[in-house]
Amino acid sequence: MTLNNRHLVDPNDLTLDELHQIIDLGLKMYENPKAYREICKGKILGTLFYEPSTRTRLSFESAMLRLGGTVLGFSDANTSSAKKGESIADTIRVLDDYADILVMRHPREGAPRLASEFSTVPIINGGDGGHQHPTQTLTDLITIQKYRGSIENLKVAFCGDLLFGRTVHSLLKTLSRFPNISFVLVSPPELKIPYHLRDELLQEYKVEIIETSSLDEYLPEIDILYMTRIQKERFFNEEDYIKLKDSYILNKDKLKKAKEDLLILHPLPRVNEISYDVDDDPRAKYFDQAKLGIYVRMALMALLLGVA
Repeated sequence: MTLNNRHLVDPNDLTLDELHQIIDLGLKMYENPKAYREICKGKILGTLFYEPSTRTRLSFESAMLRLGGTVLGFSDANTSSAKKGESIADTIRVLDDYADILVMRHPREGAPRLASEFSTVPIINGGDGGHQHPTQTLTDLITIQKYRGSIENLKVAFCGDLLFGRTVHSLLKTLSRFPNISFVLVSPPELKIPYHLRDELLQEYKVEIIETSSLDEYLPEIDILYMTRIQKERFFNEEDYIKLKDSYILNKDKLKKAKEDLLILHPLPRVNEISYDVDDDPRAKYFDQAKLGIYVRMALMALLLGVA
């Protein structure tokens, strides 16, 4: 089934074959970017960012420019007609005449899905509330593929904010579809993954899950460590945030217990959950991960636009 003119709202919108198709093309673009620098000439990406973003927005813009296209849009809802009360439906009806493909980030869960119902051009979910972040998932998958050689037979630990972390939710559901994946979920009791997601992983995907508050206990046996920050913006009061913000801090000393081929990932931004002394460890791939995010977004847009 072709990806041409499709929407990407949820990683489950893609089959495993389609995920591999995007990842494989992304790696080809990474290895030989010059071969693809004109394929989106004349195409316009519209960026609709109702919520602050650095990496996602700029990586999409960089991706389209590297493909030879151009970009328009807004990075703050207060600079758009949303401030005047314009509905998402009306915004989309107008902007899909201005651009060939749209990426939307919104604080409200389900907003990109709603947008896709009114758009005649491909809509990409750039993150909706605490729900999904499919292009971050693609970024995570391409990084695993590049540095592990395959996305199977892995014990993956997620550490930090597992309740509000949309990157965690997306990646958990998607990795569960690959062969022989198991999870160690490390968090304070207040930030455990939502019950409905836990039940879905256990009942629908039949994956093995260990829930714990101790990273040190399981660090020696995991293949991938996915660190996340405690997200201040998701808390209703600062007192709760302050109480939990330093729950887990990965440093060079702790990594002495870990496997030599461990992969350390982080969706960024980092606050203090990974010490700077980890950055030079060859197992730390979070900055490589951010770079690969450009190329997997290039691949995604090229396939949705039907130019690759």
